[in-house]
Amino acid sequence: MKKKLIIVGDSAFAEVAYEYFTHDSDYTVVAFAVESAYKKNHSLFGLPIVNFEELEGLYPPEDHYFFVAIIYSQLNRLRTRLYLSLKTRGYLPASYISSRAFVWKNAKLGEHCFIFEDNTVQPFVEMGNNVILWSGNHIGHHSTIADHCFISSHVVISGFCTIGENCFIGVNSTIANNINVGKDCLIGAAAVILKSIPEDKIVRGNGCEAAGSARRFYKIKEAG
Repeated sequence: MKKKLIIVGDSAFAEVAYEYFTHDSDYTVVAFAVESAYKKNHSLFGLPIVNFEELEGLYPPEDHYFFVAIIYSQLNRLRTRLYLSLKTRGYLPASYISSRAFVWKNAKLGEHCFIFEDNTVQPFVEMGNNVILWSGNHIGHHSTIADHCFISSHVVISGFCTIGENCFIGVNSTIANNINVGKDCLIGAAAVILKSIPEDKIVRGNGCEAAGSARRFYKIKEAG
């Protein structure tokens, strides 16, 4: 019997997630959920879109899984906030790994991850919770991706790299061996990273650091 799944969101990623979960997983999508302040529609693919705040009254946590289909808004913090909220409320996080992805048997993957087709995840990789690997990436051996990261398409992360929390890595970026990327970094499309990057940096497509802070770029207030 398939497990019942609620997808949080109703944007393009939610539509894509619906397709993959429906046709390539052991989940069946029963509803979409959106925070009431942002809810504009009442159904998607013939399924209800319900208020995020009212889920318990409609879909009990003990019977339903969830996946938050939100991209990298606010350096992944929006997806993270909704993911942690539903965990606190007793819902179980779902993950999706494409049947067309290659994930080596000793790679360690966290919960609430989405791995699209044509990804290669090599031996001894460790990936945290709430990580998105869009299509066609290479994650090299012995590398670590921390929680709440978004890796877009055709990215190469070479061996023995560490990617910190809440990072976004743009399309066609390349990260050489033995590189550390600090948390809260924004790596632009087609960037070539040949040296380690401290936290909270913006890196342009030419691999050079840009002026300013990634957290300020996304208007993220620091805690405290």
